[in-house]
Amino acid sequence: MASEVKDTQVSHMDTSKGRASHDSMDRQKRHVAFDNVDGIEPSAETYATIMATNKPNPRGPGYIQLYLLAGMVFLCSTMNGFDSSLMGSINALPNYTEYFGLPSSGNASTGIVFAIFQVGQMCGALFVWMTDWYGRTWHIFFGCLGVCVGTIVTSLATNLPMFIGGRFILSFFATCAHTAAPLYLVEISPASYRGTIAGAYNTFYNVGSILATASVYACHLHLADQGDLDWRIPLWLQMACPGVVCILIKFLPDSPRYLIAADQHEKAKEIITKYHTNGDPDHPLVALQMKEMLGTVQGVPKATWRDLFDLSILVEKRSSRYRLMLNIAFSWFGQFSGNNISSYYLPLMLDGVGVTDTNTKLVLNIVYSVIGWLFSTAGARLHDVVGRRKMLISSTLGLAICLALVAAGAAGKVEYDNSAAATMSITFIFVFGAVFSVGYTPMQPIYPAEVVSNKMRAKAMGTFKLTAGAAGFLNTFVAPIALSSIGYWFYVFFVFWDTFEMAFIYFFFVETKGLTLEELDAIFEAKNPRKASVEAKKLQKTIIKEEKANEGPKV
Repeated sequence: MASEVKDTQVSHMDTSKGRASHDSMDRQKRHVAFDNVDGIEPSAETYATIMATNKPNPRGPGYIQLYLLAGMVFLCSTMNGFDSSLMGSINALPNYTEYFGLPSSGNASTGIVFAIFQVGQMCGALFVWMTDWYGRTWHIFFGCLGVCVGTIVTSLATNLPMFIGGRFILSFFATCAHTAAPLYLVEISPASYRGTIAGAYNTFYNVGSILATASVYACHLHLADQGDLDWRIPLWLQMACPGVVCILIKFLPDSPRYLIAADQHEKAKEIITKYHTNGDPDHPLVALQMKEMLGTVQGVPKATWRDLFDLSILVEKRSSRYRLMLNIAFSWFGQFSGNNISSYYLPLMLDGVGVTDTNTKLVLNIVYSVIGWLFSTAGARLHDVVGRRKMLISSTLGLAICLALVAAGAAGKVEYDNSAAATMSITFIFVFGAVFSVGYTPMQPIYPAEVVSNKMRAKAMGTFKLTAGAAGFLNTFVAPIALSSIGYWFYVFFVFWDTFEMAFIYFFFVETKGLTLEELDAIFEAKNPRKASVEAKKLQKTIIKEEKANEGPKV
């Protein structure tokens, strides 16, 4: 078997010279047998050959433990969804507004309560670099611990300044945990399932949103006559997810990339062996990934507090600048594709078709979140099957079509009072949510982490959060003004904007499906990274097909 793999490997390396467009794909011809792990040549071709001939069982004991590990980390996303969605529901409760003397229609103080959460998020993003200093899991731990402290402050608040201060603490530390968590999952997940495992992380934001809305609804329904319990109990529930994470996170291993940078090579190898090859230390995948990680991370000095002020690493080379461009672009696209204003006309449309009951509208809002969760979960798997580029291009086209139909329906309702047009608009708002969930939701924190190098990743995740926060700020404060001024024409603007996004993704976005984080380094050194990534994936597909053909029919 070893000699067969050996001959196949050499053949693929010879073939790659004529197919790849960048220098790193032009590998020297080496006779590699997988029983001689020291001779394994790190490359995308080698990885494809290993996966074609020695693919680990994704239902093996190591992978099962990896799924359980990821499931616990998903609670950080649930926490973020709960925290971000909670105030929207609590703000509608009379007991809450009366306690703090806020008018039901809102005022400057109401705006501060909401805006301080975004301010805290932006401030928290500035400290993601610390994950390079003391590790990913410690940052998650301190983030969740801070959320618990912020929850206590807000839940016990007796005046508005105390409440606002607690909201800032909560959002600051939630950002620390929520930004470090996907970084951790991206680095610990095997390349073939990175989109599925790490991509599923952001889908649990919808779970948190559903739980927040449902908790406020239930408390208001049963405790509205019990003083301030109907809004304080949901606030206390914010401690549930971060509390569990605080208890369990330090029982989990740290990122193998961080451990390599910290000169803890054996620990990194143990993690790769346990979670990527189901405990087989002699599997060629272990040797390959260790060589790749050592080649790109070893020798980089451990980060200190002084690195907070050194952002030159983000722009030091042409490849770094290209990576940063993709990081920022997708961070913006994920928040500014019409997703945050798509349901603006929903209450009006529901009134137009005879749905005026507040509870019914609340249930429909929960249904919208459930649809988002189901489709985003499916999308996480599809990104590993179809690929990032195809998924993002097709879903962005779908967003533009949906918004065009929403705009048409909104125009029909506003200009002609047409109830059928309102029904169509409502339908495509839900379709829009499903399309966005499939294409964008799983990748929102994942693709920005995939496209940057190991030494850039912590700072780049801060850039991702700052960019997403800026886009969210623009949506919060500018979109309502634009909608009140130009109405449904704002949807038309997003039709053209999403068309631009689709073209940008096609010409510049790199395919990351099935490539290890270290193999992407070679892609970004190419003259045209997008073209190089597409050719690398074609070559991988060819290798896998040839290996399967060489195996012949099973007897």
